Amino acid sequence: MPVSTPKRPRIAVLADSDTRWKWGALTADRIAPRPSMEAAPREGAQAGPLLDGFLLRGRATPTPRQLAEVGVRADSLREVTAVEFLRAMAEGSYDVLVLSLVGGGVQAMLHGLARVWEDRTERPVVVTGYVGVVYEKLADGLLLRHGADLVLANSRQDADRFRAVYEGVGADAAAVTEVALPFLGGAPYAGEHDPYTVVFAAQPSVPDSRKDRTYLLHRLVQHARRHPEREVLLKLRSKPGEHTTHIEELPYQKLVQRLDPPANFRLVYGNMGEVLDRTDLLVTVSSTAALESLHRRVPTVVLTDLGIRESLGNHHFVGSGCLASWDQLDAGHRPVPDEEWVARQGVAADGGYDSAFDTARERIAKLLDRPGGMPPLTPYYTPVTAPGYLPGILARHHLGPDGTPLPGAPAADKEPGPVRQIVRRAARGAYRHGVQRVAPVIRRMGEL
Repeated sequence: MPVSTPKRPRIAVLADSDTRWKWGALTADRIAPRPSMEAAPREGAQAGPLLDGFLLRGRATPTPRQLAEVGVRADSLREVTAVEFLRAMAEGSYDVLVLSLVGGGVQAMLHGLARVWEDRTERPVVVTGYVGVVYEKLADGLLLRHGADLVLANSRQDADRFRAVYEGVGADAAAVTEVALPFLGGAPYAGEHDPYTVVFAAQPSVPDSRKDRTYLLHRLVQHARRHPEREVLLKLRSKPGEHTTHIEELPYQKLVQRLDPPANFRLVYGNMGEVLDRTDLLVTVSSTAALESLHRRVPTVVLTDLGIRESLGNHHFVGSGCLASWDQLDAGHRPVPDEEWVARQGVAADGGYDSAFDTARERIAKLLDRPGGMPPLTPYYTPVTAPGYLPGILARHHLGPDGTPLPGAPAADKEPGPVRQIVRRAARGAYRHGVQRVAPVIRRMGEL
């Protein structure tokens, strides 16, 4: 039974990209102790927690367009440096803090927070986790997240893997808590639309080569030509110059300019859930969109054209029943998902999703009511256990080995002035130009 609480809980979310902001904010809503016995997510601002959003300044800080596309609302939202955020946590009062960051960012914040809260027993419950499918750097990412009060696993399979890693290195695995992806939902698939709609869910960094991305684009356009009665959509995550969780060096928008696609082929942006409302066949290499699609029982295909490889992430779908190639799809094949595999992924296509976050809510409520207050944060990595690794991670966020800000760390007390804003935009533009134009050229030269 969901835990209730007499007041609206106050939650802070720190995120470093658009997708992590979406995961963090929706997770905050799902795991917040409820002010009533109603366990469903909030419909309006007054029904759920008070949510303060913090966007960590960096290469992937979301643009206003990206934030609008995510569609998640907060009671307040501002951009901060790591040191500014730590100051806000030292001065503020929250029930829960969700760290929705890359692993190194989580580790740095855990050490910084341990420092600013070292004399406090009243502090927020610190929660972290992963935005979607965990198919690479499992041990590295998990150990960088160790030290949070709750480390959320999006499925039963992930929960088992997470505990095995922590126990294997002698770290406390009690924080691992099974939940589900917070953005699943929407109406179940009710049958074919008119026109029948095929959607390819693109990913910023998978695959990463021009050859492979061009191949996938050609096959998608070819499918549109073979089926003029269908609508074929290329669902994109960001526009050129914008960054998401991963760097996109070869945007499909630029590759498609070399082609002459038919009229029934279109590029689309927007919320994935809204796109799935009109989808009859979802095709991807390894996007988390496949799990959203399976949750709604939309026919779903994970492509094998480029092989089933760890570097592509589609190895995660071995056993799903969804693996197929474009040749098979063009011939009319439609994979049937394996129900046992789907259930282990936390997709809960057969129901039960509403209760997926009950355990997390109960654990948070118990921690908040803990006699004597909250214990200190104790990450696995310390200057003793990882003296050659941890200092570099902390330094990237302008923190010293003990979690205190380094001299000269950026920590403005006010909004940046016009000059600082211009410099910042120029720096980001130069970085993105380097990523999208210069870096690929250098790599190609190195392959000669």
